[in-house]
This record gives sequence, C-alpha cells and structure tokens, in this order.
Amino acid sequence: MSNRKRASMREGPLASLFRSTENDPAAPAPARAADEQIAQQRVEQPQAAAPAPVQAQPVHHPEPTAADLNNGQPLILVVGVGGAGVNAVDRMVEANVAGVEFIAINTDVQSLQKSTATRTLHIGEEVTRGLGSGSDPEVGRRAAMDDHDTIKAAIRGADMVFVAVGAGGGTGTGAAPVVARIARDAGALVVGIVTRPFAFEGTRRSKAADAGVEALGAEVDTLITVPNNRLLEVLERDTSMVDAFRVADDVLRQGVQGISDLVTLPGLINLDFADVRTIMTDAGSALLGIGMGSGERRALDAAEAAISSPLLETSVEGARSILLSVTGGDDIALWEVNEAAKVVAEAAHPDANIIFGAMVDKNLGDQVWVTVVATGYANERAARRARRDVAAALGEPSGEVRVERRRETRSGSDDLDVPEFLSGR
Repeated sequence: MSNRKRASMREGPLASLFRSTENDPAAPAPARAADEQIAQQRVEQPQAAAPAPVQAQPVHHPEPTAADLNNGQPLILVVGVGGAGVNAVDRMVEANVAGVEFIAINTDVQSLQKSTATRTLHIGEEVTRGLGSGSDPEVGRRAAMDDHDTIKAAIRGADMVFVAVGAGGGTGTGAAPVVARIARDAGALVVGIVTRPFAFEGTRRSKAADAGVEALGAEVDTLITVPNNRLLEVLERDTSMVDAFRVADDVLRQGVQGISDLVTLPGLINLDFADVRTIMTDAGSALLGIGMGSGERRALDAAEAAISSPLLETSVEGARSILLSVTGGDDIALWEVNEAAKVVAEAAHPDANIIFGAMVDKNLGDQVWVTVVATGYANERAARRARRDVAAALGEPSGEVRVERRRETRSGSDDLDVPEFLSGR
C-alpha cells in the first residue's frame, strides 16, 4: 500500500524504505534505414553473365556496457554471494530498492532458481555439480576462480559494487573475496557488507566467519560488518529464528540502500558519486548505524538511535569520515534535517569529514530514518594503501593485472551554502 509505514526492527523485518520506481519509458524505436540512393552511375559492361548483387555487410557494433545502458548515471551493482547473500538480494528486490542492479551468485542451483535477482550466476559446476559447497570456504573460492571470466563479464562497467554476504558458510565466505577482487581490479568502488553469524550457529561457523571477514576486508575499499548477535538486543525474546534471519537480511538491505539512495534518488540535499567515493575509497572497516524516530522529536531520536545503535561495535567518536543519510516523509522540514545532522556531527571526531544527503519518501508518513556509515579509524586508510603498495610491488597473488582506478572530478557544488552543522569545520 502506498501509505504503509516502515516497521521498526523490534516489530520484525525492516519495512520497505522506498516506493518502487516508475516503469522505465519505452525504448526509442530503432533508427530507420538510410534512404535508397537517388542516382546510380551506369557503367557499360561487355555482354556477360550478370554479376551477383552486392550483399550489404552487417555492421558490427561493440556490445554496450552496463554503464552505457544506465543513461549516464553511476552504475551500482549489488552482488549477493552464497545463500545469505542471495537472500539479502531477494530482500532488496522485494523492498523495491531503486537505482541498482542485482546479481545473485551461488554454487547451489536451487537457491538461484528461487532468486528474484536481475541476473543469476551459477558458479563451480565442475567443483560442486550444482549441489552447494558443503560449508567449505575453499570449495567456494575454487568455484569463483573457475568462473572468473563469467563474473568479470557480469560486473563490467560498474562504478560501484556492493558484495553482500553472510560470513561463516562455504560459498559466501570463500567466493566473496574473489568477487570483490575482480570488481576492484575492474576499477569499481567496492563495498563489502557482511553479517557475522549468531552465537547459536556454533563456534566452527564463527571461526570460519572471522577468516572470511578478514579475507574480504583485504579486497574491498570499505567493509561494513553487521554482528547478528547484536540484533538480539533489539528483537523481542519470542522472535523466531526464521524471523531473526529475515531481520538480518533486511539490515543488509538497509545498509546498501542507505548508501545507494544518496546518489540515485533526488532529495532535499543531493550528493554525487564523487562524494561517496571520497568517503569510501580505501576506507577500511566501517560502522553502520540505523535509527528511526517519530513524533515531535523524530529527527533527533532517529539520529541518537543511529549513533548509539547496537550494530555499532565501537563509538563514532573515532571516525574521521562519515556518510550520513536522513530520510523522512513529505512534511519533513529542513531544520529537522539540520538538527539530526548536528547530533551526528557533535558525536564524531572534531575534524571529521561529514558528507550527507536528505531525501523525501512520502510513504514514511511521520517517520524519519537516519543511516550513518562511519569510516577512517586510526589512520586505517593510509595503512591500507601502504599494504596495497607493498602487495603491488611484490606482485598480486591472484596473477591478475591491476587496472588503474578511474578518477572523478567534482564540479558544480563548491558554491553551495554550508549547512549549519558543518560550519566551523
């Protein structure tokens, strides 16, 4: 329903953030063939058999890249890897996340057959015969390596790639770092968003998750980790295990959407892709905070909930870079956005670089949602770049040739008024 409000995490899975986009306009009719020639030179030929008519040679145009088909907008891909990653992608499709394309990658054929992703990729046919990885990360890694070229072709032209995965299993844990490496070598900004397993999933899965998170973190620009166990702090005691996993999937969805909407949706305060790249390139570990408020203090309550979210493993005080998203109904006032932003700014490092956007979604009614992505802890960006420089000097372990990153130049926004909460920074 168009007036449906979002549910809080306490009520179950996070409700849809944004309404579905309008149907894409019909593609323009193909260009008409060139008119026949008006005149043709006549040449006298000796009497002989008539020559065969000249056949028009087909014109071969290069296959358009995904970016060519995206009308000049940054192409954002969400790639779900493994069972949990595919489930998260399906949740995003269900929630009508706008402005992104979805790819589901798995070794389990049945999982892909049920997926609603834009495109599905079955990997590791020779290794798994379509039956999954058996919770073995090495099998997942080999499956992705075997289908390296297929994965590379699927993400060709992407400007930003989210790699969504649930750590601890086989395919997601093993294949996600390979997918991230392929995307990064292709020049995309790569963001890993991964859930750590619940405690009840066992020690073995937890250890596998730790190794998988570390491997993925080495291959992405920014890594957002959501510890599922912390969701227990916001769920009712009688929440079923099925519902708990659905909430975990939906948190991944909101993490992706909170970032992608900043550059794909129009709003009160817009951002461009260069803003997101500034914050998230080589940023290392990132923290994700989500808050919702309603009533007279809705914006303040949402901001305070976001920076004190149980999903945050540490305080935002050490963060030197923050991506801030504020979304409200069509009655949200600019002063409310400013108040919410001030709460986050006052909690961050005094020298933090804060980039934010504010959007309107009339379906939210009285609710205001705030999403915070905090990066730049303890000079981690410089340390990551140094490690990558050393790795490049020694040679990439995968044997892949590193593709130089595309660079973007910002323009057209330097003369805008500086919001109050950023003044003096």
